[in-house]
Amino acid sequence: MSMEKPVESTKRKKLIQFASFAITFVITFFAVQYFFFGNNNVEEQLKAAEKQVNAVTPKMIDGYSRLDSASAVGDRIFKYHYTLVEYSREQVNVDTVNKYIRPGIIENVKTSPDMKYFRDHEITMSYNYYDKEGEFVMTIEVTPEMY
Repeated sequence: MSMEKPVESTKRKKLIQFASFAITFVITFFAVQYFFFGNNNVEEQLKAAEKQVNAVTPKMIDGYSRLDSASAVGDRIFKYHYTLVEYSREQVNVDTVNKYIRPGIIENVKTSPDMKYFRDHEITMSYNYYDKEGEFVMTIEVTPEMY
């Protein structure tokens, strides 16, 4: 039986809090895109979303994460690039992220009315995370097969 260290518990709570803020930001962003850019061309719409995000980045999402940029890849993939400003790659427990954060992101993409346009157009959402030194940490990808 292992006891979880208080520091690890605090880090886990902070990571979960970060994900909640990031998810809320993403959903709000896509709601704005859906309602204000009624363009039927998916690729153009994604490029417009990319421009809008990049116009306000870098942007601190919370005390632990910064949205650095977004990128559209064709008409089926939209990527967000985040930095975990307080963490090095070694401090991020990928298993914890996969267990607690990934399911919440997937569930939001699946069920949020704000994400309907993106589900209808089978867009893959890609959330890419880097540590405070710019080293790649992980990607959380939500593909059409997942929703």
